[in-house]
Amino acid sequence: MKEIIDYFEAIDPILAAFYATLFTWGLTALGAALVFFFKTMNRAVLDGMLGFTGGVMVAASFWSLLAPGIEMSPGEGFVKVIPAAVGFLLGALFLFGLDKVLPHLHINFKENEKEGIKTPWHKTTLLTLAITLHNIPEGLAVGVLFGGVAAGFDGATIGGAVALAMGIGLQNFPEGFAVAMPLRRQGLSRRKSFMFGQASALVEPIAAVLGAWAVLTFQPILPYALSFAAGAMIFVVVEEVIPETQQDKYTDIATMGFIGGFIIMMALDVGLS
Repeated sequence: MKEIIDYFEAIDPILAAFYATLFTWGLTALGAALVFFFKTMNRAVLDGMLGFTGGVMVAASFWSLLAPGIEMSPGEGFVKVIPAAVGFLLGALFLFGLDKVLPHLHINFKENEKEGIKTPWHKTTLLTLAITLHNIPEGLAVGVLFGGVAAGFDGATIGGAVALAMGIGLQNFPEGFAVAMPLRRQGLSRRKSFMFGQASALVEPIAAVLGAWAVLTFQPILPYALSFAAGAMIFVVVEEVIPETQQDKYTDIATMGFIGGFIIMMALDVGLS
């Protein structure tokens, strides 16, 4: 692990963010590749995986994003928390806007429950777009944190950025399977189901590069940018991930998956930072 951290310290931060999110995309693709080996997916397993995803995202939002953002903010008392509060709100509003505009369909929802503007797009496209929406703040978070390390801000560390990428990668693995398998059930071939599943995470390297570039170019925005990514991730968890786990009888499994994901992400961040 030390060698990995040393490597990321030695390269350009934008390139580091790109490589880190290639890793998170790769685990999405690996999860989606399970569609070649399984015909169906147990609903209890799916809900547990989605719960795990939510736990990782919530833990990452605080330990990797909000806490460092508050720590590096100037001032004392309520003044110190203003950048985090403003950034968090803007991140949530950004995802709220995308949620209302981008046509998408959540994994465990019926076709008549699709969201966003009306469109004739097929259910397969809408399912893929739903997961893509999840992945935008994840890629952004990794990029912003790597950019903050390069800018020399206290509270931003290479270990923390690597931990965030690892945590997001871990939850991307089941996420890739969670989008590929429903597509397979819709009648798509295994190859097409895999291609749609892995494509849902291609937005992460793009968002990561943009996030790292923005922070390096406009360094004072870092506390806002970290909190922005946190707000966007929490919006996704509360508005999409958790409701998706509450559509069947396996809510307890989803809850324990959430707890497990939270603990793992917390341990990664504290242990590597």
